[in-house]
Amino acid sequence: MKKTLIIMAHPRLESFSAALAQSYYRGAEEAGHEVRQINLAELEFASNVARAPDYDNKTEAIEGSLKEAQNLMRWADHLVFIYPTFWGDMPALLKAFIDRAFLPNFAFKYQKNSPMPEQLLKGKSARIISTMDAPVLWYHMVYRAPGSNALKRAVLAFCGVKPIKVNLIGRMRYLTLEERKSWLERVKAFAKQDLKGHQVTLRKQLESVS
Repeated sequence: MKKTLIIMAHPRLESFSAALAQSYYRGAEEAGHEVRQINLAELEFASNVARAPDYDNKTEAIEGSLKEAQNLMRWADHLVFIYPTFWGDMPALLKAFIDRAFLPNFAFKYQKNSPMPEQLLKGKSARIISTMDAPVLWYHMVYRAPGSNALKRAVLAFCGVKPIKVNLIGRMRYLTLEERKSWLERVKAFAKQDLKGHQVTLRKQLESVS
């Protein structure tokens, strides 16, 4: 059984991102995952780092909602981030959550005499699912995929998460109802694929031990 945490980061709870999260949740349950979900729009925390109780890491007294989110991320084997792309990047809500929750001594730890941190989220995998109005090819070729690259490389990989799969859904304004339903089914299938990947990795680990 794989423990999966879905982080739904659309500012609106009634959105296509929320529908995608529901589809992934159902697929994960059907595949035998143990699943939890966080809706960032429901969390109460200071988005301005300078106004946060843990500013400059002087205290670990972060808000209870963030502490609970950290505990869920520790619990999970697999992290799923679902969000809309705004202006080529992740929404401010998700960026604020990362700034406040992915703290030193939780997600990573600085090491003396080394430019590289200790990666505290090692052993976890992730999937990024993001919607956008731009065509996906344009997002890659012209914008160079700034939002998904930042989350994949500068946040998750930096903290030791791998492998990380990325699925981008473009041209949202032009998708028909049938195309949207098709994406919901594809995302449901992603959850089942992720469990298979976890089982293969686990088998290889067991074989290497023996």
